[in-house]
Amino acid sequence: MKRVLTIGGSDSSGGAGIQADIKTFAARGVYGTSVLTAITAQNSYGVQEVHEVPADVVDAQIVSLMSDQGLAVDYAKTGMLYSSAVIEVVAKALERYKIPFVLDPVLKAGSGGILLEDNALSTLIERLLPLCAVVTPNVPETSFISGMEIRNTEDAKEAALTMHKLGAAAVIIKGGHLEQEIAAGKATDLLYDGKFEEISLHAVQIAKIVHGGGCSFSAALAAELAKGQKLRDAAFAAKRFVHEAISGGTEVSNMIVVDQMHGLRRDADRYQTLENVKEAVRMLKRIEGFETIIPEVGTNIGMATEDTESEKDVAAVDGRIVHTKEGIKADCVDFGVSSHVARMILAMMERDKERRSAINVKYSSEIVDRCKKLGLRISSFERGKEPADVKTMEWGVREAGKEFLPDVVFDLGAVGKEPMIRIFGNTAVDVAGKVKRIMERLP
Repeated sequence: MKRVLTIGGSDSSGGAGIQADIKTFAARGVYGTSVLTAITAQNSYGVQEVHEVPADVVDAQIVSLMSDQGLAVDYAKTGMLYSSAVIEVVAKALERYKIPFVLDPVLKAGSGGILLEDNALSTLIERLLPLCAVVTPNVPETSFISGMEIRNTEDAKEAALTMHKLGAAAVIIKGGHLEQEIAAGKATDLLYDGKFEEISLHAVQIAKIVHGGGCSFSAALAAELAKGQKLRDAAFAAKRFVHEAISGGTEVSNMIVVDQMHGLRRDADRYQTLENVKEAVRMLKRIEGFETIIPEVGTNIGMATEDTESEKDVAAVDGRIVHTKEGIKADCVDFGVSSHVARMILAMMERDKERRSAINVKYSSEIVDRCKKLGLRISSFERGKEPADVKTMEWGVREAGKEFLPDVVFDLGAVGKEPMIRIFGNTAVDVAGKVKRIMERLP
């Protein structure tokens, strides 16, 4: 596993600085180490206090890491450095150990508060800019470093050229601040390493301050470069990572703190959801007599992810479960393969986010009676009253759930429409378990 070092300040709110970097390193699959340059007292309203770590202690931390073969790093990133003395020590150490690094020129906290002394900017430009593999300023930071007003993309390109002439091997000006970007609903990063390239994604529309985005981007970039990615590929990966971390961010007081683990949790949830549906299908196949309650149109069982946003986030059996001469047949389980079961689940989740699964089975009064005896809450709707401009599943589930939240929803069909029962639960395995209990008690 590659080892990546962050050199920066501690954020007591946990959203940015060293804390954000370490979380990002873990999420990007590298081993993270840290050198603390300052302790800040900050929250969502700003930075109240800054206590700088003495420059010799900063140096001692780097020496300690690099003298241990197991901890000596492959790559680094710098964040809050605060003073000329600390910048000088860090520059000498990076030169001494020949550590490639990403320079994140942190000047202010997103919530407000100075994180670099006024007289230290020139030291940063003179000592660190010529050493870095890439510098990653936002638009306001670019203005300070280049001495230019940045109003549009052309200004940003000129500023990138200026920073390149000052010694930076490559420049990435982070987007999201220019009026033309805001009007287009995009956040476009400008990369220059001898030629220009724009890296653009749709901007996440958030009214509150976003905290930790810049730190997370530079940390993700350092991690990807440490793993051997080319700069352009690393920049794309880092931008996608931060975009997702902002989209899944946590609301804390008056700011949104980026969530570096959002993508990992989403991927884990999708995997667990798929596996849950697969296990439910195996359970259904083992239920004696299950084939007798498969409707003519086939049955399907599905389950949505926790943060589902559309039918694409619902896993189900591709092609439905059917009864053939060879027995019960079910093809692969995947996301977005059954609009029918997905719509009924999404409609139920509007009322209860925990009700993430459902199955449809053949209607019979015996099944309804069995459900009642099992203590399941039952409701129904009339297909004949379905409005012309709606889809059955959304309308039917909402109609059946007007007075209470049902476990079972049935209808008696209509002209050309087969009667049907839908059984809901928190997971697909939960739903399959209900089917098993129903079948055990049927005559």
